[in-house]
Amino acid sequence: MSGRPLERREFLSVGALSVAGALAPDEARVEARPQVASQVKALTFDVFGTVVDWRTSLIREGQQLTRTHGIQADWEAFADGWRSGYGPAMNRVRTGELPWTKIDDLHRMILDDLLVEFSIRGLSEAEIDNLNRAWHRLIPWSDSVTGLYRLKSRYVISTLSNGNVSLLTNMAKNAGLPWDCVLSAELTGHYKTDPEVYEKAADLLSLPPTEVMMVAAHRGDLVAAKAIGFKTALVHRPLEYGPNREVDLSPDPRFDYNAMSFIELAEQMGI
Repeated sequence: MSGRPLERREFLSVGALSVAGALAPDEARVEARPQVASQVKALTFDVFGTVVDWRTSLIREGQQLTRTHGIQADWEAFADGWRSGYGPAMNRVRTGELPWTKIDDLHRMILDDLLVEFSIRGLSEAEIDNLNRAWHRLIPWSDSVTGLYRLKSRYVISTLSNGNVSLLTNMAKNAGLPWDCVLSAELTGHYKTDPEVYEKAADLLSLPPTEVMMVAAHRGDLVAAKAIGFKTALVHRPLEYGPNREVDLSPDPRFDYNAMSFIELAEQMGI
């Protein structure tokens, strides 16, 4: 990706191209399973990477800083570094090194380190806080909004993300994501893939786990949800980590559905 800032039309086309390219491999398609669809009452969605394109969004935010502040940086590496700090930061909470900390605050801790690592100076506290809120402004993959509306026509649809409630709410407002409700790991004091997150979601939806389906682009999330009884749908996002990452697009028989987009998932579920 060049250093030139992406215009909004160009930015959105990145997601469109990713889906268009991803839809090609026939081997990633599976037959519809109406018997599973008929058992499900609600769909819960991982958000970062599954619903929204965090990487392109963060690169775009960095390019905006180049344009407005003259700050030069490898924004692709910056975005990747910000995301890669996410797991280790959560582990610091899990091990007791840190108290329970919401994702906004973990993101800020990682960002503060990145600003030093990338020698980014001259931003005010308000500007750093605004940059940290880039995670509230992530833009969806091109199929996400249309596919969510289609799935919403039959099922309750909800987030089930490590993102805190305010982050997910602001993201939905900004991106036009039509959630029926916003559920977060924050409500449990745990992070995915701890079982308490999935158990609490089913409880708050007043449904047995077998009537809830987890939708995610990440196999570990689905394996954890399946372990407590959720149905599962793997939706591939081959460009989540950029165009140079090798991605396995083969169907995974552990999950009830394998799809290349939310629209294809809706088709498989008979919508």
